[in-house]
Amino acid sequence: MALIQNWLPPSRENWELIVWGFQFFPLFTAAQWFISYYPQGKTSVESRFNLPGKWAWATMEAPGFITLLYVMYALPKQQGIESLPWANWTMAALFTIHYIYRALLAPLVLNPSMSPIHITVWASALIWQITNGLSLGGWLGGYGPTTVYDWAGRLYMIEVGLVIWGWGLLGNMYHDDDLREIRRAAGRRQKKEAEKTRKPVQSVDKVYMLPKNGLFHYILYPHYLCEWIEWTGFWMIGGWGCVPARSFVLNEIATMLPRAVQGRKWYVEKFGKDKVGNRKAVIPGLL
Repeated sequence: MALIQNWLPPSRENWELIVWGFQFFPLFTAAQWFISYYPQGKTSVESRFNLPGKWAWATMEAPGFITLLYVMYALPKQQGIESLPWANWTMAALFTIHYIYRALLAPLVLNPSMSPIHITVWASALIWQITNGLSLGGWLGGYGPTTVYDWAGRLYMIEVGLVIWGWGLLGNMYHDDDLREIRRAAGRRQKKEAEKTRKPVQSVDKVYMLPKNGLFHYILYPHYLCEWIEWTGFWMIGGWGCVPARSFVLNEIATMLPRAVQGRKWYVEKFGKDKVGNRKAVIPGLL
């Protein structure tokens, strides 16, 4: 049953159009190199169009894996495919695991607080996630490999990709938690102070410090780098010729790299050049 005829799930013609067009997404992100305005997270601003951080993040990120899983459920039926290969479902599982963590567990369970997100950021991310879900979901759901023979001879590359993906996810989670600990510690301090003074506990939405553990010794956005490593492993599993997986990696880098560079400038302005030291933005020793 199609939710939107020829689009959800997409027809082959529409899917090919989505995959082709998504490759040019970095052209739109180029503006971030020249514009520092980004109303989310540490650079969020006061606005009537802000959305609550936790729920905005969950609702803009989760549609990606939901779209992918729906397409993989509905498309094979339309294409007359009885069952998809195990490797297809392995890639779908990896994608889903990541976004259950990033879209649901992190904001709604693990994060002590989140700054508000402007509705324009929310809408842009929502469109990006749905497009990515259609692109990857179409490839995994019937327009890419459809039998085990399509994966023949690729077991070694799949295994290597799985290892890289796993280490990337663990690195992402580790550095995310180091950032959370800053606010958890601030929350504990404020709670103790509130108990002494009998004043309300203040929000920790805008509490920031220079993290120091793990790769934070060398760069300020190791969670970005680890995520790129993670999705490079994912791309390896699909094969270097898997255009949807390639676009996924390159589009993430194109989106997040200028934000990391702008973010380093923010850290220098807030904490001073001496405290930031030689730490780069996202690539140790380079950028």
